Amino acid sequence: MPDISLILGGARSGKSRFAEDLVTQKNLTRIYLATAQSYDEEMAARIAKHRSDRGRQWTTIEEPLELLKSLQQNSSVENIILVDCLTLWVSNLMGEGLSVEEAVDQLIDGLCCVDGPVVFVSNEVGQGIVPDNAMAREFRDHAGRLHQRLAAKAKSVYFITAGLAQKLK
Repeated sequence: MPDISLILGGARSGKSRFAEDLVTQKNLTRIYLATAQSYDEEMAARIAKHRSDRGRQWTTIEEPLELLKSLQQNSSVENIILVDCLTLWVSNLMGEGLSVEEAVDQLIDGLCCVDGPVVFVSNEVGQGIVPDNAMAREFRDHAGRLHQRLAAKAKSVYFITAGLAQKLK
């Protein structure tokens, strides 16, 4: 099993910055596996800014759906992969009408075949009120189950609030 870290937090909590700092502490080739898709100009600008802020020290791979396949193709003992973010991945799967349960099962089971360290970033969405519609509740439930399963496999788990990291595991 590779060295897995899970970084959780709310929107704009500082979780991606924390994850990037964690990755840069390793003397390995940095791969940024991005799950975001740009459906409008504002999102395209966000993606471009993030890419520019990271600089040339990172190789960016955009993969909105085939997360495990991309992890297995790009992992090695010389690389460290940052996956940002799992909740966007879940949204992408739901938007395409794909089975989130099957994709999560494949990801969790397939982590044994990933050769290098991986840092996963995800939004903690289960601390608010119960959503008022079925799709939002389904999304929250998928994310919560994914986080629990990944946290069980992870060597370290952090929760980020206001830019401050709290180590959970």
